[in-house]
Amino acid sequence: MNHRYELSLVFILLCGAMTAGAQTNPFLGKWDITATTPKEAYPYWLEVKEENGQLAGYFLNRTGSVTKLREIAIEGRELVFSTGAPSRAGAVKPVHRAHVEKGRLIGELTTGTGKTPWVGVRPPKWGKNDANAARKTGKPIVLFSGQDLAGWAFQFADKEPGWSVVDGTMTNHKPGNNIVSRQGFKDFKLVVEYKVDNKSNSGIYLRGRYELQVLDDAGAEPSATGHMGLYSRVKPLVNASKPAGEWQTAEITLVGNRLTVLLNGQKVHDNIVVDGITGGALDSAEGAPGPIMIQGDHSRIWVRKMILTPIR
Repeated sequence: MNHRYELSLVFILLCGAMTAGAQTNPFLGKWDITATTPKEAYPYWLEVKEENGQLAGYFLNRTGSVTKLREIAIEGRELVFSTGAPSRAGAVKPVHRAHVEKGRLIGELTTGTGKTPWVGVRPPKWGKNDANAARKTGKPIVLFSGQDLAGWAFQFADKEPGWSVVDGTMTNHKPGNNIVSRQGFKDFKLVVEYKVDNKSNSGIYLRGRYELQVLDDAGAEPSATGHMGLYSRVKPLVNASKPAGEWQTAEITLVGNRLTVLLNGQKVHDNIVVDGITGGALDSAEGAPGPIMIQGDHSRIWVRKMILTPIR
């Protein structure tokens, strides 16, 4: 047999084996997850990868940041992973087990005797989107009139609303609750004017799922958890923050999974890809319209203008 032919045949067989191996791992890729308890439903987010020939996972455990999993493996037909050590001394390490069934990831979190079922689905196929492209727009919607909180609700029904209108601004005079627009939106441009307290921490959630961090950090290095960072995912190009107490303007354009943001006239995100939900998201239904949410459970923020223009 010709040696060149032999080498070609070996190469083809190896490629076929690699492709077959990838195809037989149904867990690879991203998953939008909804966990369900008797009292509530809440989101997780998971991405399973192969890095340097090893299985790796990145997980958003409802709140906080996307972190790399310490433990992840395939046992038989199950994906098994853990976020790490138990949260307190004497507690049992939380373990997730899941299998693929009809294209869905069916899982369960076990913490000692407690079990929480969850279901993961693939994110939307966004196609080619461009947050900077010229598009037809709808009529601008004034989300805050400067007079009252009509059109808004509060995330936590068991907590005081804590928000009021003072001198034409909406503010969380008593931090502890997040304020959520009653109307949901898909693609849009949002213009928000706001200011924060010294050392204040808040956030603007797009579709109720993607947080742009609001933080008193003027002069700091850009960070994915800094002002206008897509929280824990993408840091801004520059830190365009003004000092605490000064009014700031964010111009935010979201089209599909593409995001462009100007802060105080400077471009801080330029048509970036939004890879998934961020900590504190209301749900994981990425393909659906969602509300605008202003975080008010950390510290104080004032908003005096909020106008949303739908993009078609």
